[in-house]
Amino acid sequence: MAPIVIKNGRIITAVDDYTADILMEGERVQTIGRDIPVGPDVEVHEAAGLLVVPGGVDVHTHLDWEFGSARSADTFGTGTQAAAFGGTTTLVDFADQKRGQSPLAGLEDWHQRAQSSCVDVGAHVILTDVTDQTLEDMKTLIAREGVSSFKLFMAYPGVLMVDDAGLFRAMRVAGSNHAMVCVHAENGPVIQALIEEALSQGHTSPKSHMLTRPSLMEGEATHRAIRISELAQSPLYIVHLSAREALVSVAEARDRGVPVSAETCPHYLFLTDEEYDRPGFDGAKYVMTPPLRTQAHQQELWRGLRTGNLQVISTDHCPFCFQEQPLGMKYSKRLGYGDFSKIPNGAPGVETRLPLVFDGGFRQMGLSLNRIVELTSTAPAKLFGLFPKKGTIAVGSDADIVLFDPGETWTITASEQHSRVDYTLFEGRSVTGRVKKVFLRGQLIVDGTEWRGREGMGHFVFRGESGKV
Repeated sequence: MAPIVIKNGRIITAVDDYTADILMEGERVQTIGRDIPVGPDVEVHEAAGLLVVPGGVDVHTHLDWEFGSARSADTFGTGTQAAAFGGTTTLVDFADQKRGQSPLAGLEDWHQRAQSSCVDVGAHVILTDVTDQTLEDMKTLIAREGVSSFKLFMAYPGVLMVDDAGLFRAMRVAGSNHAMVCVHAENGPVIQALIEEALSQGHTSPKSHMLTRPSLMEGEATHRAIRISELAQSPLYIVHLSAREALVSVAEARDRGVPVSAETCPHYLFLTDEEYDRPGFDGAKYVMTPPLRTQAHQQELWRGLRTGNLQVISTDHCPFCFQEQPLGMKYSKRLGYGDFSKIPNGAPGVETRLPLVFDGGFRQMGLSLNRIVELTSTAPAKLFGLFPKKGTIAVGSDADIVLFDPGETWTITASEQHSRVDYTLFEGRSVTGRVKKVFLRGQLIVDGTEWRGREGMGHFVFRGESGKV
């Protein structure tokens, strides 16, 4: 692969903002400087007027993932291609432990499915059956398999939920082995009671999904998870935080020095619960968990991003088609037509994160460019054992680089995206700022609207210690 120079770009990292050239060779950044000499064997990309940022790191995706009777619509090939067009060059996706099986088997199954990846991928492991053997297998995953984070659910009783004792035991193993537990924080049993009550009263529309998952129960579970992690002496990561009550608990714990971090997602920053008032079954497009909240919660999330009490913006990309065709009912929201509790919980987002956060966060809400890079690349790389290989532009780091036009205005539409899902949450939304070129380990994979990557070129990323910044 010939050396590549990116010339005259405005380089933005989490801490830097300057104009320079970048020489990429052997999959790494080799030199950063002004007027780097260019020989005839060097491929040159002019970046004057563009932002040059590190490839995005999205630490929350569910590709080709089985969820009850449904399965997410994207393969690793289609999902990672969509990620690349959105400026993301590294994903940390979720492998599943099936009940009664070893999490090692779940990781092996994940590796088989992930072979088609177009960008680099790491794995978390979801634990659903916390036995003595599971705890031993966690140590093996950390030491030998490059998996240093585990997800446990406090929701979905009988499907994914673990009890508090299992949560505590897993946290204690993670904390003593330089790993971290990620928690889906909702009070599952109370929510299940509310769901059953709503159905018994004939409330079956998608809006009932939101009404039966109140913010109080996200706040309660977040507080409980934090206290359990304190006792276990383990770092904690709260996924897809959406509610003011949950953010208050995170902020209070961080003020006391507790090693808790949290992410939110673009849909919570740019959409509200008004989407559930759409006619007919259209509200099902917005059925994700936690659900969309009110404008008041959204304002608190933006405040959390400004103050540092939220550290990451991930996507929770878990796409299910709206229509039954062409992929079939297993991949469709239509599974829950007439019964909101059966609507597959999840939505697309991996391709629109950077443009949305730049347009809304930088242009409208006043976050700095450095903060945008920190939220979408550097902080997740640091928290999940990928930095400095990923998450920055520095000599010796992987040459994962995005050229971004801060002035191009365009309209988001599903028909132009690369996921297999048949809709976007942001159809018709105008944004300013667009990904123009993407390099993965020094190889150009996105060139405007042209795809120059290939399935299978993504590497598995063996991760180091998680939970440490």
